[in-house]
Amino acid sequence: MFQPSQHDVRTFFCQTWAKHQAGEVLAPIETLAAGWMDEHPEYHADLADLPAALAASYSVDEGRTNPFLHLSMHLSISEQVSIDQPRGVRQAVALLAAKRNSLHQAQHEVMECLGEMLWASQRSGLPPDGHAYLDAIRRRATAD
Repeated sequence: MFQPSQHDVRTFFCQTWAKHQAGEVLAPIETLAAGWMDEHPEYHADLADLPAALAASYSVDEGRTNPFLHLSMHLSISEQVSIDQPRGVRQAVALLAAKRNSLHQAQHEVMECLGEMLWASQRSGLPPDGHAYLDAIRRRATAD
């Protein structure tokens, strides 16, 4: 399984952003990442400075979202949807996106569900519960 380091992740996003800004040809995963980076102008300064990105610490106390974690979650959810894993996530995200009239907003809500699932897994010591994750997304997609 691919397990990039924090350094690898930050380097990937910063280098992809630089290539995107220069109009260079991007690999498919870079194209996907660049699309999510475009959706987050508040991260552009972070993405434009690799040395600062590698040195940065994004603690809860600072009250600032870690742009690299956030963008990684967008990529993870996009990949889940593309391969429909867990089975049914593609439909659930599509329903939520239609309800919110925004794929971006839907992905942010799915991030909350993903975070809850991972937190529960870490707390319990059990593997992540894909069924609970999918149920949480479906509840958001069908709630009034």
